[in-house]
Amino acid sequence: MKNMTLKKIAEAVNGVLYTEMLSDQFTIDTVEAKGVFLDSRKVGKGDIFIATRGEHVDGHSFIDSVFDAGALGVICEQAPKRSKGSYIVVADSFRALRMLAEYYRTQLQVKVIGITGSVGKTSTKEFVASVLSQKFRVLKTEGNYNNEIGLPLTVLRIQADCEIAVLEMGISNFGEMHRLSQIAKPDVCLITNIGQCHLENLGTRDGILQAKSEIFDFMQEGAGIFLNGDDDKLTTVQEVKGSTPVFFGSGNQNAIYADHYENRGLNGSRAQIHIDDVVFPVEIPLPGEHMLYDALAAAAVGAFFGLTPTQIQEGIQAVEAVDGRSHVMHTSHYTLIDDCYNANPVSVKAALDLLSMTNNSDKNTRKVAILGDMFELGAEEEALHREVGVYAVQKGLDVVICVGKLCKNMFDGAQSVSCVYTTCYYFVDKEALFFEIGKILQNGDLVLVKASHGMHFEEIIKQLS
Repeated sequence: MKNMTLKKIAEAVNGVLYTEMLSDQFTIDTVEAKGVFLDSRKVGKGDIFIATRGEHVDGHSFIDSVFDAGALGVICEQAPKRSKGSYIVVADSFRALRMLAEYYRTQLQVKVIGITGSVGKTSTKEFVASVLSQKFRVLKTEGNYNNEIGLPLTVLRIQADCEIAVLEMGISNFGEMHRLSQIAKPDVCLITNIGQCHLENLGTRDGILQAKSEIFDFMQEGAGIFLNGDDDKLTTVQEVKGSTPVFFGSGNQNAIYADHYENRGLNGSRAQIHIDDVVFPVEIPLPGEHMLYDALAAAAVGAFFGLTPTQIQEGIQAVEAVDGRSHVMHTSHYTLIDDCYNANPVSVKAALDLLSMTNNSDKNTRKVAILGDMFELGAEEEALHREVGVYAVQKGLDVVICVGKLCKNMFDGAQSVSCVYTTCYYFVDKEALFFEIGKILQNGDLVLVKASHGMHFEEIIKQLS
């Protein structure tokens, strides 16, 4: 890792460096770290371990073991009683992690793409990374490493040969994106949409726009800005620090847009993309109309970095589904749409659109939605759950199953709609659902599973797989 010696690291995190061995006097200013980890089990020879205090585990108790594994040094809040190597004492290990990632970012020549928004960050990140990989060496955010712990760890994974880093940036409150932007210093800022997410902290969609727009705070001079032109809040964003946003969307009022859209159900979709005077067809392998926006965003970023239409086409077509995000699974009894990573009213409605529009060769196949609580919606949470319940029945589904305390409002909304085709069920928790689910589902059912991450609906996927 470039310029990541113990001496430089100590300076970057405002820590005090201690060396217990004569041999360390040589290494502190010459040997560069190979990696940085919070998980002691991942530490190997030449790595840095940051000891943090968690709710259940204190990383300081593993300092001896990481030195036994060959760690170059340790960053900690409390000096070990008996050290086997060099260590850096700091006031706050998590803050040190952020400071170290910010310093390391300045040592790299890599171009950074920051992606945020209320819905679709992860799938957009996958599309963008897949497209850019057709020409460049790309690193992307893995899993849910998109917050003030995950993002700096992702930055610290960037190697010298990496040309572009595609970073997902997630927040739930004001100020968080400001700090993430300070670390990432993006060369490209991409915002997917402004929806109803984290309203508990951000208040309104205008508050969400304000918080998401903090991504511009530390963007590079002349950075590219790409925004969803079909989002009423994002279209209010004008010139930012000398950069004019490029809008993508479904209509030709956008600089980059699509037409001739063909929904192919669970097999994805087809469309024709327009970039200036260039027009080319694309095959989008992931299901759902919302994936068209991900493809358009990826096409916009690809064009910005000089990719040809063929490279953009191949990158979009090569995208693979991520578990928990519109991931289609075929089991011996059901076809599952695993979309249980997270949920808010916009994303749930999009998932219900996908389920309702899916064409089945077997006309007897039932469409079933298993929906759970949506968290962090603030004062309107009951009304928003009720609204989704109404929407689910209006989509003409065969079965709607509502699970969770807040979902009682969703169930009531569903029941308020006069419909002879949809059967609705309510369960207070997953355990109650598990007791009855075998009586409700039938072989061959097409089943959508969707809820906020805190509901842990992956347990339902596991039960049905």
